[in-house]
Amino acid sequence: MSLQVLYEDNHLLVVNKPAEIATMGAEAGRPTIHAAACEYLKTKYNKPGNVFVGIVSRLDTMTSGVLVLARTSKAASRLQTQFARKGNDSGPGKVYLAVVQGEIDPPVGHLRDEVFKDDAARRMRTVGRSGNPPGGSAQSAELEYQSIAGDDRCTLLAVRLATGRKHQIRVQFADRGHPILGDRKYGAGRPFPAGISLHSWALAIDHPTKKDRMAFHASPPRSWRGVLADLGVADVKDYWPQVSDAFQFNA
Repeated sequence: MSLQVLYEDNHLLVVNKPAEIATMGAEAGRPTIHAAACEYLKTKYNKPGNVFVGIVSRLDTMTSGVLVLARTSKAASRLQTQFARKGNDSGPGKVYLAVVQGEIDPPVGHLRDEVFKDDAARRMRTVGRSGNPPGGSAQSAELEYQSIAGDDRCTLLAVRLATGRKHQIRVQFADRGHPILGDRKYGAGRPFPAGISLHSWALAIDHPTKKDRMAFHASPPRSWRGVLADLGVADVKDYWPQVSDAFQFNA
């Protein structure tokens, strides 16, 4: 598997993750971003032994887009601390693209839920809406969204995460009757060509050693072309200025 590298220096490796590839920890014999990154660095720099690649955050296997990796243990430690922070000002800025079933009303909004992991069903749930957690296991999940284009069949959204819970975007919209296209785990009735229609569009971080604020962007993969064309969206880049202003994206 070849990597699409968005940025690289002595401390960082930022890639555009394909859908249907795990970040790490897949079954034996299946590709992962971690393994591909190690092989990329070994080959490029002609390293005979193992190389260090730190996983500081993850994207779901079915999700595509910007993913940052650490090339040193110092960078990994500092980035992990950064990703643990909450909010766009103190931590990473994360903006996703999602295509959800149905028409979103209102077109701009903020969602807040308490979510918990249902181990038996291998999915996340929201408290009171789709289940009740074992004692003390629920966590706050917050996001804001802005509709970019849509009709009564589906809506293209920009989503800014304020928290980073497992499957957060997927479960919060699904529990309101708007599952992400292709996401059968959360009740989607419409298929998607590869993975699900969830993409890490933009990520802003503080460089782990230079401390400069850096932003990385990745266009959605080819599998999105059909649904975007149906919604009249020629290029999602055209919408970035208004999305960035609306979310006060700190880059």
